[in-house]
Order: sequence, then structure tokens, then C-alpha cells
Amino acid sequence: MGTAISLDIADDLPADRLHELAEDVFGWLREVDARFSTYRADSEVCRFDRGELLLSEASADLRLVLERCADLWGGTDGFFDAYATGGLDPSGYVKGWAAQVASDRLLAAGAANHCLNAGGDVRVRGRSSSGRPWRIGIRHPWEENATCLTLTGTDLAVATSGVYERGHHVLDPRRGIPGRGLRSVTVVGPDLGVADAYATAAVAMGVAGIGWLDRLPGHRHAVVTEDGRCLHSTDLPLV
Repeated sequence: MGTAISLDIADDLPADRLHELAEDVFGWLREVDARFSTYRADSEVCRFDRGELLLSEASADLRLVLERCADLWGGTDGFFDAYATGGLDPSGYVKGWAAQVASDRLLAAGAANHCLNAGGDVRVRGRSSSGRPWRIGIRHPWEENATCLTLTGTDLAVATSGVYERGHHVLDPRRGIPGRGLRSVTVVGPDLGVADAYATAAVAMGVAGIGWLDRLPGHRHAVVTEDGRCLHSTDLPLV
């Protein structure tokens, strides 16, 4: 998926069972990468985008992602757009969705205490091995080895979109140019795929995204602007 992924399973389970659970998670994420990578010409999403694959022939996962992306396009007034770059690129939803599915599978398999971090999109459940709620550091948007905020909780989906690694890569689909004004956007909610898409949409909106996030039901947020202001929901679960 072009990013680092880490998994911490804190349940007191036999080593071979922990290894099996971890292999299932990384196997699923490799499957997602093979299907949805926009950098692999043979991926399903690329073949679909080139017209080599009909929707009726697509996998259930691809059809689901396309449906969710269409719903998110409507729910963000078009600012989350899987076609913003001209071709199909659902990456702004897929990474968070894939990690959410992996976490759901861990929970169903009896691993109720875990933390999965997919390139800064984090899903935590239960408690860490210390018995305390998980702590999630939000990367400082100018200092690579520092955090600007730390969240804590036992059931959180935390997605961050920013410009500090790939530059201004999130396009405002209405104008066809990168969104400006927000250095980093973190969205906290119940579903990591949706939180990922909302964070991407807010970056595309620019400064107007702050007000949009304030009105977003069921989600909390933290924003760092290009001029260094840090703004966040009053009920954000900070340490």
C-alpha cells in the first residue's frame, strides 16, 4: 500500500495464535494492495479504470468501494472525489477501509485489544498491554519526530491527511488545483474508512474545511493550518 503498517495485539493469547492473527491481517492488506493499487497496471482498479473490466465482472470489494466513494462524494459536496485526478483513485478511502476491515476481523476472531496503524490511519480497540487505554500521537506537521497532540481511548478510528510528506497532493476537485490552507487534518470517528475520506475532503476544501468539520455529526477533529494554528473539537479525547 506504499506505506508502513504496524500491528500490536495486546491480548494474552498463545504465540502461534498471535502469529496466525497477524498473518491474516497482513495477508488481507496485501490482497487489498493487489486489487486497489493505482501503481500496478494489473490491479483490478486499474483494469476497471481502463475499461478492461465491466462493473458486473468486478469483485464484491471493488463494487463496495465504488458505492462507498459515490456516497462520500455526495456527503462531502463533491470534495471527496475518487476521480479528482482524472482517473479512478479511491485511495483516500481504501486505506482506512482496509484497516477497519482488518480490525473488525481481529475483533471477531477474539483479539479485542489491538492497535493497527496503516500509515497514520489508526484503529484501536480495547486496551494496550499495560492495561491502559491506547495512546495515539498525531504527527507534528513540521517536525518529523515530534507529535502535536496525543489522543487516548479504547475504541477509536483516527485518520490523518496532510501535506507534510507528499506536498499539496490533495486536489480541490471543483477547481482542479491542490487544496490550500490546511497543513494537517485529523478526523476521529467510528469507522476508519469514512474518517479517512472526511480528512481528505477537508484538506481539499482548504480553510473552509474547518467550519465543515465543526458541523460534521458523530465525528471530532483536529486541524493544523498552514500559518501554524492548531484547532480541535472541544470533546476530542486528549491525554
